[in-house]
Amino acid sequence: MTAITSPTAPQPHADLDPLTDADFRAAVRNWIAASYPQNLRSPPKRLHAAEAMPWYRILSQQGWLAPGWPREYGGMGLSPSKLLIMIEEMERYGCARLPDTGLTMVGPLLIAHGTDAQRAYHLPKILSGEIIWCQGYSEPDAGSDLAALRTSAVREADQWVINGQKVWTTLGMDAQWIFVLARTDPQAAKQKGISFFLVPMDMPGVKVRSIVNIDLHDEFAEVFFDDARIPADAIVGEVNEGWTIAKNLLGFERLFLGSPKQSEGALGHLERLCDHLGKSGDHASLLNGLRMELEDHKSFYTSFADKVRRGERLGPDVSMLKINQSALYQKITDRIMDVAGELGTLAGQLPDTPTLYPGSVFLQARPTSIYGGSSEIQRNIVAKQVLGLGR
Repeated sequence: MTAITSPTAPQPHADLDPLTDADFRAAVRNWIAASYPQNLRSPPKRLHAAEAMPWYRILSQQGWLAPGWPREYGGMGLSPSKLLIMIEEMERYGCARLPDTGLTMVGPLLIAHGTDAQRAYHLPKILSGEIIWCQGYSEPDAGSDLAALRTSAVREADQWVINGQKVWTTLGMDAQWIFVLARTDPQAAKQKGISFFLVPMDMPGVKVRSIVNIDLHDEFAEVFFDDARIPADAIVGEVNEGWTIAKNLLGFERLFLGSPKQSEGALGHLERLCDHLGKSGDHASLLNGLRMELEDHKSFYTSFADKVRRGERLGPDVSMLKINQSALYQKITDRIMDVAGELGTLAGQLPDTPTLYPGSVFLQARPTSIYGGSSEIQRNIVAKQVLGLGR
């Protein structure tokens, strides 16, 4: 790809949103090339927090960790178009995904619903990398049907006592804190009587056990709570109003999971694979068709990112974004396997080029239609809450 130049190198914590999109792209591209740790380029698997921390700290020092947060809270305050540019340039260069639950979920949650004390304590520690977060939502019998959760929180004097189990907790073994949905009124209707808590992982009564995924990577964990006691002020929002907060956070999650980042990276992988095998000409029509589908999805994503930028609440229609992204990502990785042929049976990187790992990227795409709410559940949400069917 032809290099582009920037008139000036971006200063740490500078406001880059006033730049034109072209100048912003040049600044991001050149800064990444000069700053990114080369040993972390295009990793075949999700990095653990300790492995990703060098890049995390570089972004932190530059002030680029939270591109979507308002500047008054330490973010970049970028417009949706520049958010997409940053995603594109990160993917183009092969930047590893960070342990980003605190950045994409906890930060926006506390900015919208937290107390001043919660924001003052947690936001700077997220931005510095001192605290890594994980998500305590899914349970063995409450995955896509999250409102069926059974983990309980009982008030005793000035504490909450939590008992239960969470599962499929991404990078749970790396985190210092977990946000937890727990039932605080067992007599209430399923979506009532649920509250939202912030829990340190190193406290008595919290135990973590790793889970190996289909790609033979210990990316997930189970988290057990056995009379874990947290302060009364560890709750976010009001008692028994956690489902409202959770729905808002699920909107942020589905916006994040609906980002074109994964599909962008997979398409780049497919293009590199075609070049490596000398098949770019043979698959020109396929590549062009997928590029057009990706551009359509980017436009779709921007329409929801614009809502967040305007301060509007995301509605149930954001589920369509997550459905579309999951399907496109899996479609692209299916084509990767078609092109790779027998090379797709290899685990990890190809022997002659470390930036290609077709079998791994195929496996990594499989759970996207399950996590964050399965595609079947998302379609039910769209049918009932957007289209008004089945009422």
